[in-house]
Amino acid sequence: MQRIQEGRSGGGGVLDKNKQPVLLQHGVLVDGITWVVNTPEQALPFILADSGFDVWIANTRGTRFSRSHLTLNATQPEYWNWSWDELVEYDLPATFDFLSRETGQKIHYVGHSMGTLIALASFSEGKLVDKLKSAALLSPVAYLSHMTTAIGVLAAKAFVGEMTTLMGVAEFNPKGEAVAKFLHSLCKNPGVDCYDLMSSFTGKNCCLNVSTVDLFLKNEPQSTSTKNMVHLAQTARKGLVSKYDYGREELNMEHYGQRKPPIYNLSNIPRDLPLFLSYGGRDALSDVGDVELLLDSLKFHDGEDLTTLFLKDYAHADFIMGVNAKEMVYNALIAFFRRH
Repeated sequence: MQRIQEGRSGGGGVLDKNKQPVLLQHGVLVDGITWVVNTPEQALPFILADSGFDVWIANTRGTRFSRSHLTLNATQPEYWNWSWDELVEYDLPATFDFLSRETGQKIHYVGHSMGTLIALASFSEGKLVDKLKSAALLSPVAYLSHMTTAIGVLAAKAFVGEMTTLMGVAEFNPKGEAVAKFLHSLCKNPGVDCYDLMSSFTGKNCCLNVSTVDLFLKNEPQSTSTKNMVHLAQTARKGLVSKYDYGREELNMEHYGQRKPPIYNLSNIPRDLPLFLSYGGRDALSDVGDVELLLDSLKFHDGEDLTTLFLKDYAHADFIMGVNAKEMVYNALIAFFRRH
């Protein structure tokens, strides 16, 4: 994790131990740097720090800052034997435990894309909620069956069965040769514009400037596990938020004691847990139809504890890199945190 303890006004060299901690969790195929490619006036972590929060930026396992391991290294297939289930079961709780010990306080959470999926799954299982003040979910991803990104739909169809390695590669490295070949094969399909891969995945973002996108592309994308991509593809194909499907009943029995993988029941999320959801009309990954399914599973949430903000011109990347995201999203998000 990286930490920003002080805003630009500073505190005369004296750190305020009572500042409210905020944890930022990025999505898939990127790392924590995506939060800070904009200027300090436009990037959420800096805006939060300037607003008096104690900011922590997480980096998912397998990305550049989180590749260490006690016994394995990233060249071994075993290192990559995980999906977002493990992020729900181990990584997010460990992060929360660490922050709780370090700060002695409950935590505000901001997730984007897969960072919202792992949070929602955790909350539905009763994890984290005792250490949480509130959660803001940007481009929330839970259900994926409506996604309109052509390349995403094709990838979801390609990742079938137990294909936990791609051409024998357990690491899904977008800059590696195996993944480049895989993407090239998808690019031959009509409707996929591989000259603008970012828009092909995210939808047509309204509000990114060229220098931000250039900086983003210098630093991203990052690796994840092929198994994680398979799990996300299963989520898209099945229209369910469930644990990883091993593809054969006997393997599921071995792992779960049942023939089908257990479902994360999102209606189990505590009704009094303050949630802020912001989603966009042009988002090809977090499609409005899927967000509506998510909101339906939260329909019994206490009214004052569920805030939604819809932006018709926003697509997936606008929420973390949009030049006007402060005015459009972050001011409302900070006001929500202050209320809770």
